[in-house]
Amino acid sequence: MRPLKVRRPARCSPERTHGGAPIAPLATGLPKTVASLCPECLRIIPARLFEHEGKVLMAKQCPEHGEFQDIVWSDVRLYLKAEQWAFESGQGVSNPAVPDAVLCPQDCGLCQMHVSHTGLANIDLTNRCNLTCPVCFANANAAGYVYEPSLEQVSRMLRQLREMRPVAARVVQFSGGEPTIYPHFLEAVRMARDLGFSHIQVATNGLRFATEPDFAERCAEAGLHTLYLQFDGLSDEIYRRTRGQALLELKLRAVEAARRAGLKIVFVPTVARGVNDHEVGRILRFAIENIDVASGITYQPVTFTGRIAQKKRQQMRYTLTDLVKDLAEQTGIVDTYHDWYPTPCTVSFSEFLSALQGEETIALTCHPHCSLATYLFVDARTKTAVPVTRFVDVEGMLRAFREWAPRIARVPSRKGRALLAYIVLRRFFRPEAAPSGLTYSKFLRTLEGLVDKRIGRGENEERLTYRTLMVAGMHFMDAYNYQLDRVMRCVIHYAAPDGRIYPFCTYNSGITFRERIERSFSVPLEAYLAASGSDAVGGRTILKV
Repeated sequence: MRPLKVRRPARCSPERTHGGAPIAPLATGLPKTVASLCPECLRIIPARLFEHEGKVLMAKQCPEHGEFQDIVWSDVRLYLKAEQWAFESGQGVSNPAVPDAVLCPQDCGLCQMHVSHTGLANIDLTNRCNLTCPVCFANANAAGYVYEPSLEQVSRMLRQLREMRPVAARVVQFSGGEPTIYPHFLEAVRMARDLGFSHIQVATNGLRFATEPDFAERCAEAGLHTLYLQFDGLSDEIYRRTRGQALLELKLRAVEAARRAGLKIVFVPTVARGVNDHEVGRILRFAIENIDVASGITYQPVTFTGRIAQKKRQQMRYTLTDLVKDLAEQTGIVDTYHDWYPTPCTVSFSEFLSALQGEETIALTCHPHCSLATYLFVDARTKTAVPVTRFVDVEGMLRAFREWAPRIARVPSRKGRALLAYIVLRRFFRPEAAPSGLTYSKFLRTLEGLVDKRIGRGENEERLTYRTLMVAGMHFMDAYNYQLDRVMRCVIHYAAPDGRIYPFCTYNSGITFRERIERSFSVPLEAYLAASGSDAVGGRTILKV
């Protein structure tokens, strides 16, 4: 087979992490061999990635458990485009909790081999939940124990995230279980605000927001910014299949509660083929219609965290490229090949922003095959959505960000740096193709508002910035499509009570540190029920047989 190669933008990649470990260059093109896991015994085994009939497949063989094969991306053209626009500059953290790790992913925590610092931090507040969803990777209400860190432990985890160097975590998401039923939820939010987190989110099913009249207002007052709202579609039939009961009315009530409180929403659909893939376009249009409260959508193709027969896995497997094709066909708003880029393309923007601000900022140096995303600029009056790629030379701007960042950094005054940036970037903006009312100056302020809530939210939102909707697909790994080079570049991390920080795909799949952490810091279910004087965990009664 003739290798498929990809042209990559010029760059200078670091050779070692801040912890001193060598950084293996990202393997590009097809075919290639990567380190993976056996889905049965979890031993590290090689996996071959190759093109077959326009798709990218992974094949691997365990000496004990035999051969496994899966579709990684259903479109090889987009797979290679993602590699082309991944800017590599991650060097991890200089104060890793595990400074002498030998084997990834077993020696996790973060270690000196990890290439990325934290982009989004998660803290699980509880494994209790007021739903029992069939697709939940956290196994809430089914573990036989209750994991619920104390407020003091939550404080230590938050401080640990803020003490990361050279870049402190600034975006935190409280998760679970259902984090809003944690007894000290509002105190935890206030704590995050007081420690200086600039973006505070909650991953929620929305039930408390929908059913308690003033809950959203109390959350906003405590410092919450965003609901990361579980939102699988716009029909009750879908929720019966994915969440076990009809929930659409409650979801819509949660949206209205967020609107009244001035909170933002990122809609989070878990997508499985044959279940709700036909709804991805309706979800996008719903977010556009509610652009006053919506800031993004993060589609999450289903991850198989347990054993599953190959035939069923093939029937339900839904890749990022399936998503972008379905969005194009169902809406006509986005183009499959023109509008989508991998998240690490934003690294050059982060470098440019760091040069402007005179200090290092967060860079999303994840693997190019973790996600695909685009930004829509939405006219708040007409609800017309235009991808940024239609009026901005995105690829030219990305190259300019990287080229000009070191030059701008040498300008002594912040005002001078801003003026030079204004001049350099103007040639990439096409005013004749821009949405109604979007000037070049307002476009730049909108970019600034994406990282500075003082500009991008509240009373300044309409006056200074344009309404935007981030549309992304994030495909978390399972043991069938696992890649260690993706783990090492992960930017979504979990802080845990043991003093360590874990990448998402070691915490929830593969090695699955979640179970180890929860069991180490939990109480038996019966003991919890006896102490609470109730037979309920969350809002669902536990039937004792």
